Amino acid sequence: MKKYMYIISSAVLLIACESRTYEEISDKTPVAEQVTFNKDVKPIIDANCISCHSPGSQALTDYGQVKNNIDNIINRISRPTGDPLKMPQGGSLSPTQINIITKWKADGLLEN
Repeated sequence: MKKYMYIISSAVLLIACESRTYEEISDKTPVAEQVTFNKDVKPIIDANCISCHSPGSQALTDYGQVKNNIDNIINRISRPTGDPLKMPQGGSLSPTQINIITKWKADGLLEN
């Protein structure tokens, strides 16, 4: 009986394992509403970038700094995992967060 329970448990465990990556299972729904810095982008920057990009030459602490560096930001956050220039270091933004930042640029880099 224990042998059968072991076999059934193993089968259930193998079936339950998910082999797809986060990118494959994440929400890739396009952002429909207009994106603004203060409402949408700043929370992402504050949570993921400010710890390294605080006051200094590479600061991203305010609207002007993020706006002036948007092309480089999009380039760096969109790089594949494992690329040494990918930001944020040691992690990655979700596809939804990347879409929000990209749409912010497409919407005209609105502040409010």
